[in-house]
Amino acid sequence: MKKKLKVLVLFDGSGPTTIDQDFSKEMKTEDWKTEANVMAALGTLGHTAEHLGIYDDLDLLRQKLETFAPDILFNLADHFKNNPGFDQNIVSLLEMQGVAFTGCGATGLTLCKHKGISKNILGYHHIHVPHFVVVPRGQRTARLKRPKFPMVVKPVKEEASYGISRASFVETDEQFRERVTFIHEKHDCDVIAEEYIDGRELYVSLMGNTRLTVFPIRELVFREVPPDEPKMATYTAKWDEEYRKRWGLAYQFAENLDPVLVASIEQTCKRIYRLLTIDGYARLDLRLTADNKLYFIEANPNPHLAEDEDFALSAGKAGLPYPQLIDRIIRHGIQTVRG
Repeated sequence: MKKKLKVLVLFDGSGPTTIDQDFSKEMKTEDWKTEANVMAALGTLGHTAEHLGIYDDLDLLRQKLETFAPDILFNLADHFKNNPGFDQNIVSLLEMQGVAFTGCGATGLTLCKHKGISKNILGYHHIHVPHFVVVPRGQRTARLKRPKFPMVVKPVKEEASYGISRASFVETDEQFRERVTFIHEKHDCDVIAEEYIDGRELYVSLMGNTRLTVFPIRELVFREVPPDEPKMATYTAKWDEEYRKRWGLAYQFAENLDPVLVASIEQTCKRIYRLLTIDGYARLDLRLTADNKLYFIEANPNPHLAEDEDFALSAGKAGLPYPQLIDRIIRHGIQTVRG
């Protein structure tokens, strides 16, 4: 019989919060689906769960840890003051406090967040990555020395396809300069411009620390996109169902992949996971070309955990129902040695 635990679930607050704030109204909305699903699963499992929303006051977390004294903190927070750049800082604090928590540690979050650093590490270890260049803010957008047009231009640290649209796909020096300037100014962040890889868009979910489990591969298919148009997971493609219907975009389990190829993809994903010092759980975004060459696009530690998102669907297909998935994430968090 597994021990029942005290679990503190840490949320992102959309504005300043209080220590005993009730989020039941928010949890009925689409935006709070993950939080609601996780809380429901903890109830099903019989754990004692309380939640805390955090916005700009870390002292609330200190107080809650003292009064509730959880066995583990279930970390769903990836913003601080509405800034997604601080996700690793929250985790650093937990590491310094010696608090057990779910998901990825600070080093893995930092390496994965910067798309240029993660690609440099993996390229050094002979994993295929697109040709790319990072253009920091304030730096004049020079001509590319070895342009590999077409390219995709996007913020170097954003996730969930934020900052990626059809205009991110550039085919000339002029378009490249325009898009870089736009992202520098609108998003106030550094830019990564990388060679567009034509191929299948695969999503591979993994979990574990030393021993890794790889779940069945998901794919974003582009049924109605004309041959001369880029197949891209833009922000609208990820979050707008009407848009997906119009272009015939569908998330599904990958079909017609040779078992030998699947085994090779799984081995490569395990290497990527370890090289980027990820622990807990993650989803890797990849491109597979027509001649079966696999390219790393980006790594997402602590991906969306809602029941109907890729990670949970892949775990379910592997025979791990949602409450058991949440329980396993907690057990991994308790066993992880940090610092």
